[in-house]
Amino acid sequence: MSSAPPLPAALAEPVVRVRAGWTSLLFLANIGLWLGIYAPIQVLLPNQAELLDSANKEFVFGLVTGIGAAVALVVNPVIGMLSDRTCSRFGRRHPWTVAAMVVSAAGLGVLAAAGSVAVMTLGWCLVQAGLNALLATLMSAVPDRVPVDQRAEIGGYVGIAQMLGTVLGALLVTELVTTLAAGYLACAAVVVALAGLFVLRTPDIALPREWRPRGRPLETLKTLWVSPRQHPDFAWAWACHFMINLGNALGTLYLLFFLKNSVHYPDPDAGLLIMMGFYGVALIVGAAVTGKLSDRSGRRKPYVLASSAVMALAALILVCWQTWPAALVASPLLGIGFGAYQAVAIAILTQVLPAAKDRAKDLGVVNIANSLPQVVAPALATVILANIGGYPTLFAASAIATVVAGVLVTRVRAVR
Repeated sequence: MSSAPPLPAALAEPVVRVRAGWTSLLFLANIGLWLGIYAPIQVLLPNQAELLDSANKEFVFGLVTGIGAAVALVVNPVIGMLSDRTCSRFGRRHPWTVAAMVVSAAGLGVLAAAGSVAVMTLGWCLVQAGLNALLATLMSAVPDRVPVDQRAEIGGYVGIAQMLGTVLGALLVTELVTTLAAGYLACAAVVVALAGLFVLRTPDIALPREWRPRGRPLETLKTLWVSPRQHPDFAWAWACHFMINLGNALGTLYLLFFLKNSVHYPDPDAGLLIMMGFYGVALIVGAAVTGKLSDRSGRRKPYVLASSAVMALAALILVCWQTWPAALVASPLLGIGFGAYQAVAIAILTQVLPAAKDRAKDLGVVNIANSLPQVVAPALATVILANIGGYPTLFAASAIATVVAGVLVTRVRAVR
């Protein structure tokens, strides 16, 4: 009886721990990715919408970002699927990383020159396509290269990179570069430089052609659906990831208006910066500490349960007290809880992927659980704030979402 041929290195579970150099390059590439997304969303796109149509700036901003979000939802799993099937001698992921850099930089260049809403929309769609392709390849690097007992630590660094990319992006386009076109081009330079460094300085194992997944185009597209019946652990982990991100979005998206309308803080912009500073520092601490503890113990679910409880507590504080001191207590609690979850999430999600041959595609499906709450939360918040009790109910919904996430993770059987 003949034994099955051994898996090629590209599909085998990694066993050698990654070194600090590789981790640093992944960390920097993720900073560039999130800077490229959030600097435009936070600063550049709103300003451009106002320049192009000051009377309807909110509508223009919502239209452009909404269409871009739809592009993101599609591109991430599709590029992941294509990279899983790539047999280039340069590897499976790096060719797509290079393409992602080019497309995102081109999109930022289009935005820099945009003189109409239509061109602005085209540019942002290109940016979302490129950066979500980049997200697909960078996320796949974790199960491709990192052994299971190191993934929470690496996940912590990825979570920290997202926070730093957001903060550094805002600083870049408000303090260092102050014109709209130069801001977009500066973002493009950072994305290309940091992602390019990752490509040039890290190996990407090639997939032998005989191991490339087969199937006609329509059959291949059908693989984007991951059956909850066949892969229940993946489904439960996805649902947990969606709910925790929804809870975080409900708890953070409307903080500026909360400070203005409920807390009546005299300088809401400065107050928001203080809160986000506490949130960011706490997130970094939570991610760094939890990642190491989780890897050392081999346990994941207790940390998710603890993080969901801490995030729910933060939201409940704001349900009960709409005051500035309460906000200063709640913001670091929410940050440390979400940071702890971010570290463990990558470990859990990569341990329940259905098949090694579809890692990037399935992680693209996971990334929908990151993006979709950013669409759902504003819609829910609008209804809640207008009709169902205002800010106390909004923060109660945040608490409920995070508690539900804790319940859902208990259904995952493949991890402890």
